[in-house]
Amino acid sequence: MAKKADLQYYGTGRRKSSVARVYVTSGTGKIVVNGHDVNEYMPHQTLVLDLKQPLVITGTEGKYDVKAEVRGGGFTGQAGAIRLGLARALLEAGCDRSSLKVAGMLTRDSRKKERKKYGLKAARKAPQFSKR
Repeated sequence: MAKKADLQYYGTGRRKSSVARVYVTSGTGKIVVNGHDVNEYMPHQTLVLDLKQPLVITGTEGKYDVKAEVRGGGFTGQAGAIRLGLARALLEAGCDRSSLKVAGMLTRDSRKKERKKYGLKAARKAPQFSKR
């Protein structure tokens, strides 16, 4: 029979073109992203705060160690993907669903970059109109 300390909870998060696999184990609150400490990996402290939101909301900031493997996209998309994966993993660990739901942590942000259309310079930017 597995001890409580051996339990590992998993959650997948996606945002823009980033996909994160997040593993939560009981521990001291250490967060590791792609083998690096989160403060080393993320260039801005605001992204780290955004990523930690599910832990703050559920009041489990120093109780779990978080290991995230994230691929694709930039830092903002990766932070959002980790945040969703972390929220899902905390649900699996038995945290309060209603507090996470009210804060919007369980909703996948489906906004993606719009594709470029032919005849235009970008997704919506048209070439300058010339009357003559």
